[in-house]
Amino acid sequence: MGPPLKIFKNQKYQELKQECIKDGRLFCDPTFLPENDSLFFNRLLPGKVVWKRPQDISDDPHLIVGNISNHQLIQGRLGNKSMIPAFSCLAVQESHWTKTIPNHKEQEWDPRKPEKYAGIFRFRFWHFGEWTEVVIDDLLPTINGDLVFSFSTSMNEFWNALLEKAYAKLLGCYEALDGLTITDIIMDFTGTLAEIVDMQKGRYTDLVEEKYKLFGELYKTFTKGGLICCSIESPSQEEQEVETDWGLLKGHTYTMTDIRKLRLGERLVEVFSAEKLYMVRLRNPLGRQEWSGPWSEISEEWQQLTVTDRKNLGLVMSDDGEFWMSLEDFCHNFYKLNVCRNVNNPVFGRKELESVVGCWTVDDDPLMNRSGGCYNNRDTFLQNPQYIFTVPEDGHKVIMSLQQKDLRTYRRMGRPDNYIIGFELFKVEMNRRFRLHHLYIQERAGTSTYIDTRTVFLSKYLKKGNYVLVPTMFQHGRTSEFLLRIFSEVPVQLRELTLDMPKMSCWNLARGYPKVVTQITVHSAEGLEKKYANETVNPYLVIKCGKEEVRSPVQKNTVHAIFDTQAIFYRRTTDIPIIIQVWNSRKFCDQFLGQVTLDADPSDCRDLKSLYLRKKGGPTAKVKQGHISFKVISSDDLTEL
Repeated sequence: MGPPLKIFKNQKYQELKQECIKDGRLFCDPTFLPENDSLFFNRLLPGKVVWKRPQDISDDPHLIVGNISNHQLIQGRLGNKSMIPAFSCLAVQESHWTKTIPNHKEQEWDPRKPEKYAGIFRFRFWHFGEWTEVVIDDLLPTINGDLVFSFSTSMNEFWNALLEKAYAKLLGCYEALDGLTITDIIMDFTGTLAEIVDMQKGRYTDLVEEKYKLFGELYKTFTKGGLICCSIESPSQEEQEVETDWGLLKGHTYTMTDIRKLRLGERLVEVFSAEKLYMVRLRNPLGRQEWSGPWSEISEEWQQLTVTDRKNLGLVMSDDGEFWMSLEDFCHNFYKLNVCRNVNNPVFGRKELESVVGCWTVDDDPLMNRSGGCYNNRDTFLQNPQYIFTVPEDGHKVIMSLQQKDLRTYRRMGRPDNYIIGFELFKVEMNRRFRLHHLYIQERAGTSTYIDTRTVFLSKYLKKGNYVLVPTMFQHGRTSEFLLRIFSEVPVQLRELTLDMPKMSCWNLARGYPKVVTQITVHSAEGLEKKYANETVNPYLVIKCGKEEVRSPVQKNTVHAIFDTQAIFYRRTTDIPIIIQVWNSRKFCDQFLGQVTLDADPSDCRDLKSLYLRKKGGPTAKVKQGHISFKVISSDDLTEL
């Protein structure tokens, strides 16, 4: 069973269609009338606009003609140029376009049963976290008989024109589509999670290991139903759509239609001096200006392959405008990748995507205010909403996406389409359960760009541990909704931090309500004991306070271990000590290497300290080999840390 479906403007497709068929009339949408307000917010289109139905434009109209990806799409005299590559990208994966265009065969014109056609269509969009069905009539804006917005080179195919109209209705009018990026559009069509890859910054042409890591990620994304497109930087408007030496267009977006890792047979190994080929297939949505370099149809490499070779290797091209490139040439020629991951389905029951809808709100009480502005506003920054997630293993890629609620429907009222938004990421204590109030020891693990786009993202390989993500608007004191999504191949358990301190409860009162909060960071343990020269020492930490304890990851084969492990404890009294133990992880029985015992009083110095390890038994126990470096901060104000 799929996710719940929201019905836009409460227009139910089947009910409306049956009413029209019963009355023998074509549907005219009262909520999106064929008039200027459906085109623009506050201006008129020069020239006379006539709204026509497909049967008034073509003698044999169809929603889809043949294969949905076989025909080129053209931008009309108006519209967002990102719509065309987004349409082309959508058509690559059947699982996506059949969701966006549900039951497309049922919606088709049937010349044998003209009485069953009611001039009504439905499309589905992923709109701010919800799948939303939008119903439209088939009246399309034209000037001098030509469609004003996008159209197909197959002049009797109308799926893209009708989909664009439904999208315009969802956002308010056709003008509302201006300013949307290709990733915005693809996300709205498919619900995928977008990541933008800067090819120059990634140095994929220089670093061989990074290049093949990129190929592995793209291959995994594509085979799991993801969508990928790429573009070449255009330094100026004058160079937009200018052809490169190898036939590619600057500032133009190409769609990836296949990606393959090929093992060559004996004959081809001799021909290409390689056992494997890493290849991508791209498509120009306009169907012209194809790649003319290696592996193009006119190249020496392509001519070396027989028709059978191409078929066996899967190096086929099904559409005009398609071409193959090697991974090397792909990395060398393209500047930016838009990678949209399919995150709609759990993998083997494992949830890869976590999402939550939140809100920046304003309140006179600082503890209730949730609109603190960006990191520059140090006094109010941590008043923003805070979300914690856990990375259970080292070295996993985590993609974080923050999307603000689209405000373009309010453009008529003079409001901006988007606020400047961004987010900060902090590595925090392994046992944190309450909101951050000051940033004393937390590591700033990442920051997104701050920009007035609908969505910002950050992609990072993170170490094992807890992380707090703080979504912000650039300016404090504003209100808006947002959608936070986090993708990882390991579950990260995203949840909001809402409480500032432990709740007052009967249990707390009986045991004693906490009076002191203590943060501790253990930086390192050095000079640890070895019983003999070739002994392997795999140290880890156990930080204890009463019955609560935090355990660090194991460091492999070292007597000088860097941990940077953090913990936080709420204590009834400083008579309850904090104990830091160092252990050696062994196959059968772990070995105790030493400990330190701390009172951690609020009056203690907050600077970095170093103490020798001791045997069990308190601060006066016998000294052992090795010492640890740490920082402790205690406060009797439970909301200080």
